[in-house]
Amino acid sequence: MTEIGTDWRAVDGVATAWFDAPSLIAGAALAGRIVELSAEIVVDLRATGLRVRLDSDEHAEAVSAAAQDLGLPASPAVLQQLSVVFESANPSGVRWFWQRVLDYAPGEDGGLADPLHRDPAIRIRQSTEPRPLRNRIHLDVVRPAAAVEQASLGQASGPFGVCHTDPDGNEVDLVPGAALGERIETADWRAVFSAMACYRITSPTQQRDLAAAAAALADDTGFPLLVDLRPGLVIIDSGKDQSEDDAHGLELDFTDLAANLQTAARELGATADPGLPRFAQLFLDAADVAAVRAFWVAALGYSHDRRAGVSDIHDPRRLNPVLLFQELDASEVERRRQRNRIYFELAVPSDLAQTRLARTVAAGGRLVDESEDRWRVADPEGNEMVIVSGARHA
Repeated sequence: MTEIGTDWRAVDGVATAWFDAPSLIAGAALAGRIVELSAEIVVDLRATGLRVRLDSDEHAEAVSAAAQDLGLPASPAVLQQLSVVFESANPSGVRWFWQRVLDYAPGEDGGLADPLHRDPAIRIRQSTEPRPLRNRIHLDVVRPAAAVEQASLGQASGPFGVCHTDPDGNEVDLVPGAALGERIETADWRAVFSAMACYRITSPTQQRDLAAAAAALADDTGFPLLVDLRPGLVIIDSGKDQSEDDAHGLELDFTDLAANLQTAARELGATADPGLPRFAQLFLDAADVAAVRAFWVAALGYSHDRRAGVSDIHDPRRLNPVLLFQELDASEVERRRQRNRIYFELAVPSDLAQTRLARTVAAGGRLVDESEDRWRVADPEGNEMVIVSGARHA
């Protein structure tokens, strides 16, 4: 990627910027200008700002000028992108399985990519190393019940009857989502661990107006709504478990806000697509949950959930996947020694890679190996993350 100004960085090969904003309304004002530049620009609007990923470098200067005009400063230091890597002796079989689970599209690198540009990419690398024991990392995926049935993965197992395994034995809990309550006023919404509604739109004006309406309704209640703008689409999302009454200390029934958002979307002529909502999160088994969780908080810059007893950690801007931790029996020595078949890849701007590496090692990470623009680090129990500088690498 050529140099396109101080606001922008290459993150996983994509020109990306984050602009701070004091409210959803302020961020929506910039988002509205951006979608008029190109229908292909990807915008993630949050209560504290917005992330912009470009389809073409030609729009970078115009986006930066609009942000400056609105008084919204860029913060490149917060940029990062987390993806999931499978090492497999059977890449084609693993790819087929996860494409069914996630409804992803084939990626340029032989992996899989979320067509909605929300959930983590899946990368698949050839490996012949035998790892027969149960993995310590697995995924949870929640999709509408009809989509789960259509995936046709066969008989599920596990205590909740939702666990499936790929040809290598990697596990996923594929959970059927449901309607968000029984009110007709929230018929567009689905509960997929988060509360989510996906609206098809037909013009940049409609997209801009829906984002602005959603921002105004959410700011009025103080709710930190997630609003993602995609080609032909607006996704409105509470964030995982954030629609629950105790999530933010607000006196708010989220279904009332959802009903108002649905009304606004329909009045603007947007059409709900109830088959699209999807939520994906990453699970790590650990013998010392506190130590492993503390490492990942520091390494990823994540935050703890404010509620007592919740083990989740999350990206404070809700741009990368949630991580959960569950206790592993310390007596399972061989399973703990076995290298995972799954690890994480964290893409960061090239000028921040060394700082991120130092922070990760200082948090208790062990540098396993390094090559050009790539550093493999293991957490206190051997779960691995590769820090990748700037562009995408095969």
